[in-house]
Amino acid sequence: MQREIYEPKIVGFFCNWCSYRAADGAGTARIKHAPNVRVVRLMCSGRVDPSFVIKAFSLGADGVLVAGCHPGECHYIEQNYKTLRRFALLRHTLRALGISGRRLRLVWASAAEAVQLAEAIDAMVEDVRTLGPLRWPANWAEQNAHLDDVEKILLEHQAAMEVGR
Repeated sequence: MQREIYEPKIVGFFCNWCSYRAADGAGTARIKHAPNVRVVRLMCSGRVDPSFVIKAFSLGADGVLVAGCHPGECHYIEQNYKTLRRFALLRHTLRALGISGRRLRLVWASAAEAVQLAEAIDAMVEDVRTLGPLRWPANWAEQNAHLDDVEKILLEHQAAMEVGR
């Protein structure tokens, strides 16, 4: 009897200008990598709202990969610095919700770095595979307080954004 290998489900939020083009280049050049990442194409990694990541996990993703232009090379000037700040806060929030920081990854990949992006995808898939399935949605029934925690965090984030305007 052969044991089935667990295949993690990973959502990828990719910047249109760099990382999405790197992924496209990997496909065009037939660079092999794990097929586990389902890509959501955004104009910029700075458009990845933390609620998108939490929503991906709540809908069954085992991992989330955010990929964008290298810092200083963003087509929208400094938006990937915003991504970097959000990423640090998001990791902290996910840890508070009981989700390993290894399930969220940030990668910088220019359009010319198809090989590096493919390697990052493979590394993340293997890392998440060792963690096993998240099964976060199934945990909601057992620990309904998490939903209140997420709502509180999102409301605090929105309030902070209102103050900062």
